[in-house]
Amino acid sequence: MEHTTLSHHLLLAGMLFVIGLSGVLIRRNLLVVYMCLELMLTASTLALVAFSRFNNTMDGAIFVFFIITVAAAEVAVGLALIVALFRQRQTVSSEKLTTLCD
Repeated sequence: MEHTTLSHHLLLAGMLFVIGLSGVLIRRNLLVVYMCLELMLTASTLALVAFSRFNNTMDGAIFVFFIITVAAAEVAVGLALIVALFRQRQTVSSEKLTTLCD
């Protein structure tokens, strides 16, 4: 049985980050862009846990705890903003949202 190394974890985190970044740059639906931003956040937390695990410290896990706590509040605020935009404009396409107010 092979053991995973730090490079395996960082490669996975990098791949997740690139997928999220490409989704943010390519997609136009605000919900999909928001999910891709969350995927990028998850990739960064995976890298922190990997560094923490391979350095035999708990620093990365403690940072991840605070990141997940902040991400929960971010999800609530972000989804509330998207719902408010949809109620006002009847769309979640970023191309059609060119101004903040009409």
